[in-house]
Formats: sequence, structure tokens, C-alpha cells
Amino acid sequence: MSKDRSRDPQRPGGKDEQLEAYRVDDGGQRLTTNQGLRVTEDEHSLKAGERGPTLLEDFHLREKITHFDHERIPERVVHARGFGAHGYFQVYESMAPYTTAKFLQDPAAKTPVFVRFSTVAGSRGSADTVRDVRGFATKFYTEEGNYDLVGNNMPVFFIQDAIKFPDLIHAVKPEPNNEIPQAATAHDTFWDFVGQNTESAHMVMWAMSDRSLPRSFRMMEGFGVHTFRFVNAQGEGHFVKFHWKPTLGVHSLVWDETQKIAGKDPDFNQRDLWDAIESGTYPEYEFGVQMIPEDEEFSLGFDILDPTKLWPEEQVPVKIIGKLTLDRNTDNFFAETEQVAFHPGHVVPGIDFTNDPLLQGRLFSYTDTQLTRIGGPNFHEIPINKSVAPVHNNQRDGMHRMTINRGPVSYHKNALAGGDPSPAPAEEGGYAHYAEKVEGRKVRQRSDSFKDHFSQATLFWNSMSPPEKRHIVSAFRFELGKVKNKDVRQRVVDMLGQIDGALASQVAEGIGALPPAHSGGSEVTRPAPALSMANTMKSAKTRKVAVLAADGADDASLSAHLEAWKAAGMVPEIVSVKLGYLASDAEREIEVSHTFLTADAVLFDAVYVVGGRQSVDALLAEPKAADFVKEAFVHYKPIGATGEGTELLAACGTKMPVEGAPGVVVEQGDAAGDGFSGAFIEAVAAHRHWDRQV
Repeated sequence: MSKDRSRDPQRPGGKDEQLEAYRVDDGGQRLTTNQGLRVTEDEHSLKAGERGPTLLEDFHLREKITHFDHERIPERVVHARGFGAHGYFQVYESMAPYTTAKFLQDPAAKTPVFVRFSTVAGSRGSADTVRDVRGFATKFYTEEGNYDLVGNNMPVFFIQDAIKFPDLIHAVKPEPNNEIPQAATAHDTFWDFVGQNTESAHMVMWAMSDRSLPRSFRMMEGFGVHTFRFVNAQGEGHFVKFHWKPTLGVHSLVWDETQKIAGKDPDFNQRDLWDAIESGTYPEYEFGVQMIPEDEEFSLGFDILDPTKLWPEEQVPVKIIGKLTLDRNTDNFFAETEQVAFHPGHVVPGIDFTNDPLLQGRLFSYTDTQLTRIGGPNFHEIPINKSVAPVHNNQRDGMHRMTINRGPVSYHKNALAGGDPSPAPAEEGGYAHYAEKVEGRKVRQRSDSFKDHFSQATLFWNSMSPPEKRHIVSAFRFELGKVKNKDVRQRVVDMLGQIDGALASQVAEGIGALPPAHSGGSEVTRPAPALSMANTMKSAKTRKVAVLAADGADDASLSAHLEAWKAAGMVPEIVSVKLGYLASDAEREIEVSHTFLTADAVLFDAVYVVGGRQSVDALLAEPKAADFVKEAFVHYKPIGATGEGTELLAACGTKMPVEGAPGVVVEQGDAAGDGFSGAFIEAVAAHRHWDRQV
């Protein structure tokens, strides 16, 4: 479905038409060199005799090997492991009262986008499901030029000033003496950094929460992190924070599950996004903004330019203004996902910066990074990065230049070319910086308004549901349990005491540290419900259900339930003892998608055991079938069974699926009845059943 749409000439904005000129179909074509010379042989190098030495004059061999030697560009220092997709953005209403940005004006217009999701700490070869922040970067191909919204799935960051960014990354990366551990924060240097830099306290709470274990890129929020500025046609400014809110809600994996998925399918999140788009169930995210008028800059009781602070939605509501839809996968991962270059400094008229000290440093760093990673100043001419708006300037030459500029003039001002290209006034769409008054002495200091490191960390803790709090405590115990230095462990516990005494004491008990001598956090008691994933949107749409069945499966039950679940947007897949086809008790052939060897419960959202005497006997004879159900149960997933299928649940042993347990739906009687299907859909929509005793 998505492949057909990718060639749709009516696709908005012209980006696909632009990329079409660079696409090549090799089907039915003859092999050539990079210069177009047809090649007669590609199996053997040119030699002096059949057993003689290879000759240096073999230009085809040299070109092929040289290109291979240089096929890999340097890995991103952070966000190395990423996955991208194309789509479009549509605004719901004109934002003219707040910004002149054209792509935020016309509800009928569709702006093409490219989005890259990523993990932060690991290398390209690491797994998708590690505990980590996730990147959420969006490139809007607007008629005014490219706009890059470079964000994360968490609204705050570890540090307040960009000068500390190299220190943070050096601490979080594998330790330099042994390059261990990969894609993990559970080691001494990271937690030493946290204990010595308490401004990280708020972000660490997010990182230790379930937000760092997203079920899917389709089920995680995105945030611009920094405070930006909207500017309208009258030159009036509003401080603004950007939000992406997934229409499927915000959902997570559980820690034990993530570790197993890393071995079973390290590409779990990437495969999930690809499959969703290929099947036509396009991921959607609503775009929201929080806005504060310029004259209310100091109204919230904290510094709104501090990137370790969020604006509580209960104080500053999120105004939903549009929707992002991802509807086409890439044609080539390297050419698009790997070569795409984002930069928070790529803005359009109507969007400007603030004095956020972390943002200010990023405006320098990203250009420098792309120069190094992609090998020169012309990264903007690579097809995936190329603006759909015309580009005219006096920048010339450099590695990988793709534009052929005519004429002798490459400077401004000039008379020989009639002064062209000439600057555009603001009324013609030229970018005008917000006229902010700036004054002060040159100092290496930070405002006193940035000194509160703990109040929002406490707010986050107080806003969590009981299961979320349990998971946070376990995460700290795991992470700090991997730290060898006892002083580092104790220092972090003492820091946690400034957030909440009970939290710190529970962590201390699990890692052999002393409870904190001093505790804080009691003065912050009112929770912010929007911070808890317990309050998110819940839906059964796109949830994967493992249907355990074998020959002799109850055909009436299977047919009725699968039809109902597909109608609800769920994705049932047959898991059996062997691949091929199984024969139901009505002798209907049903294709098997997975076996117990190729699949695992951690790769599904729910499990259903169909009835049928012969089928259930075969499942009972396969030990991995009961293990499949057990694992789903201990991961709090919905489990259903009808007819004889309930016997497999009983075979799981003590504290295992029984009728009446939360999220366990059983039907002994009319297995094909609508009541079971509806109850199971409801259980699947709940995502997890945290009140289950496991």
C-alpha cells in the first residue's frame, strides 16, 4: 500500500517529485562502472594469467573496492541508531495570531516531512529496546525552506548549559578504558556525573521511568525540549514549547521484556514502524504547543528557559494545532535515514530562538557535526536534505558539490550580476530575527533562577501511579547495582533524598547503601496527571495478538474472534508447532505465521489460546507453549482462552493465568460468542494489567 502512495504525483509539497529524479531502478539494466562504462565481467579480477597476480590497471576492481572502503560515513556521536519514514503534516487552524510560519496557516495544505526516531547512547549496532532517551526529529519541507524540529521523547534534559554536553556524553558512553558497557547507563561514570551534577535530577527520574522503554515509536510522545519563540506579523512574541502526542497513546515495555527482546529481535521498534506503514496503519501524532505571552515570562515560579524544567500542562495547557501522519517507508536506508541531517537552527520566518543556554550551544554544534559526519559543507544538497524551496546564494565549491552555478560572480554586493542574488525584505518572506533587547556584562555564570534542581523531580515522582513508582525504584536499583564504586552509589542515594525520602530509602535498601541523612520534596505534593502514563489514551488498535493453535483448532471460535479483532484494528497472528498450514476441526486450512522457535511472547501484546481437543493436546505436548503463556502473564499482558484452551492456562502452574485474574479472559461455554471477543478487546486496550499478582 505504501509503495503505491510513494509514487503518487499528487503527494503534497513536491518532495517526492524532487526525490524521484534521484531514484534508480536497476531491473533489466546492464552493469556499469560509476562513469557509465558497461562491464563485461564482475566475478574475476584482471590477472596476468589465470593464476597470476592481479593487475593494478583493473580500474573496475579499484573503483569497486575503493567505493566499498568508503561506504560508511562516520557514525553520529549520539543518536547513531535511528530509523526514519516519510509523511506529511497538516495544521488544524491558522496560527496567524501567534506566528507567520506559512506551514502553520492553511488547514488545506499538506507539508511533506521526514521523521527520524533514534536511541541516544548506543552505536548503530546496538538494540532498539535499551533503557535510553529516544530522539524524535522532524524535517518539514516547507515552501519557505526546511524547518527542523529536533526533539526527544522526554520534555527535559540532563544539563542546563551546552558547555557541559561533551561531559555528559563522555560519561554516558562506554568507559574509555574497556569500551564497556554498550548502550547502557548502568555504570560508574554516568552515575558519578549525575551525583556531581544535580541539575540532572529531573531528567534522571524520566530516564528511570517507563518512558525510557517505549513499546513502539508509534506509542511515544515527542518534545522540542527547549523554549522557542513564535513571532507574528506584528512582531509580537510568545514563548513556545512543542509537543507530539501519539493518537495510540503512550505505552511502554517492561524491563525484563526489553532485555529478552534485545536478543529475540534487536530491531523490534524499527520493524514495528516499518510493518505498520507497509500494512497501511499509518502512525499519527497530534502536534501541540504550549504558549506563554512575553509579558508572563516569570509567571510560573521557575525559569522557563531552563531545559531541565517542563511547563506543567495543568498550568499551561497544550493547544493541539495539527497532525503528523507517516505513510511511506524509505527506499534506501543509507541515502535517506543515515544521510539525513537535522539542525535546530534550521527555522522559518515566525519561529525564533530564546536564550536557553543549552539551545544556544546546539545551534553551533549541529553544523559542526554535519560537516564532520557527511564530509563537507554541501550536506544540504543531498536529496533527503534538499529544500523544496529554491536555493540561491554565493556559497560555492566544497566536497560533494552538486549544483552547477553559472557566471563569474559569487559574492555580495556585486554590480556584474545586477546585485543578484539579493536579500529579501521581511515583507517578501525574508527571515527577520526577533528584536529582543540584550544587555549585560560578559560573565561565565548561570542565573540564580536555574538553581532549583529538585522541585520538578519531586513533582514527577508524586505524579506517578503506584506501578510506575515501583518500576522507577527497580530501575534505580538495577542501575546503581551495576555501579562498583560505593561512594558513587551513596552520593546518588543522597541526591534522591532531595527528591523524596521514601524513594531514596527504597533504593538504598536494594543496593546496600545508607538511607539519606537529609530528605526533601515534602513541600511539593500536588501531582500533575499528564505526567503519568496511567492517564494516557488506551486503544486495541494495531496490538499484536499471538493466537496459539494447532491442527484441530476450534474453527467456529477462531473465525469469529479473529474477524472481530481485525475489525477492532488488532493484528492476530497464528503461532503453532510448525510452519505451513494447520487444519481446523472444520478441515479449513489456516496459514501459520510463527512457531514457538521463531516467536516469543515478548514480541506480542497479548496471547489467545483457541479451543479444540486435538489442537490443545498438541500445545500441551509442546513445553514452549506453556512457557509462552507464562511469560505473557508475568509481563502483565492480556491473556484469553476458550473451550479446551483453558487447559493450557491451568498447565502453567501456580500464580499463573486463572479465570478472574486481572486481564485474563476465559470462556468455557459458547466460545464463539460476542461476549468473549468484546471482553478480550477491552483487556487488550488496557495494554498492561499492573494489579495482577505475578
